[in-house]
Amino acid sequence: MASTVGMPIICNAAVAWEAGKPLVIEKVEVAPPKAMEVRIKIKYTSLCHTDLYFWEAKGQTPLFPRIFGHEASGIVESVGEGVTDLKEGDHVLPVFTGECKECAHCKSEESNMCDLLRINTDRGVMLSDGKSRFTAKGYQINHFLGTSTFSEYTVVHVGCLAKIDPSAPLDKVCVLSCGISTGLGATLNVAKPKKGSTVAIFGLGAVGLGAAEGARIAGASRIIGVDLNPSRFEEARKFGVNEFVNPKDYDRPVQEVLIEMTNGGVDRSVECTGNINAMISAFECVHDGWGVAVLVGVPNKDAVFMTKPINVLNERTLKGTFFGNYKPRTDIPSVVDMYMRKELELDKFITHRISFSEINKAFDLMLKGEGLRCIINMEE
Repeated sequence: MASTVGMPIICNAAVAWEAGKPLVIEKVEVAPPKAMEVRIKIKYTSLCHTDLYFWEAKGQTPLFPRIFGHEASGIVESVGEGVTDLKEGDHVLPVFTGECKECAHCKSEESNMCDLLRINTDRGVMLSDGKSRFTAKGYQINHFLGTSTFSEYTVVHVGCLAKIDPSAPLDKVCVLSCGISTGLGATLNVAKPKKGSTVAIFGLGAVGLGAAEGARIAGASRIIGVDLNPSRFEEARKFGVNEFVNPKDYDRPVQEVLIEMTNGGVDRSVECTGNINAMISAFECVHDGWGVAVLVGVPNKDAVFMTKPINVLNERTLKGTFFGNYKPRTDIPSVVDMYMRKELELDKFITHRISFSEINKAFDLMLKGEGLRCIINMEE
């Protein structure tokens, strides 16, 4: 078989030509990687709510045509100039944020918010030359989050690729490149609940259940799920959630309910909805003296967080997190290792499997609110 190194590759990709319209499988030309870039063959990808949100283009600047996708696993096909820590055949997870290893954030042990490669939802081109690596029907096709995994081949900055154990099943660990790691890290890296503690999880979608999984791994004795949808509770039991509160069942703020349930408040809370009222409740429900609340969900940019200063003075701690405080290149390989050691359970997150030709079905499932993660086999 002839080498493709340094040559354009023609492959199938699911192109979004217009907002909210079904994706179209097109023949796309994928250019070879330039300096500090890597071209990878995507093996499996999954659909995250962020893809859906930007595909619908409600509330943000539309950028079409575009190739979406950012939760995936793949194999390195070729590397560009200057890439030294990846080679052809390496197994990788592309990540929507990056780690250049050179900026102040990357050099800090306290931050994972890389100056160079931090998430940019409005950029549809590569950093090195401001151009796309995708062409179809005479059009330049925009990238998405620097990953664009709804293509059989894609080009990614080396700083956004986590090299993983080649024995890890790519059809499982692909889900670790976004939401599940975000929730898991929010609990394990930021909230840091002690064994036997009480943890409240606000929002029981995939990110919230990742946070619950973190609480289970940490040994929390009470994991309280807070959600407006009671049908989510049965699924949440698989992730260690052993109590459930629906705020609609009460005529008082849910934080008061949780304080009463836990004799003063929970030890830790993790908010995964992006709803400003849920964020306030998550902070105000933690115990004074030692309680820690972690905000994960992304609110409306104009939302304002309001609470009485006494809640802070009484030694409650409020924290925020981005991608669970994981540095993609440094830390995500160890999350894969957690799965390989059977500490982290991934199978229960995967609710559907479909072929690449049926990718629009994954969007339909998410629009209906069915399931957690749909794995798309790029070779079917």
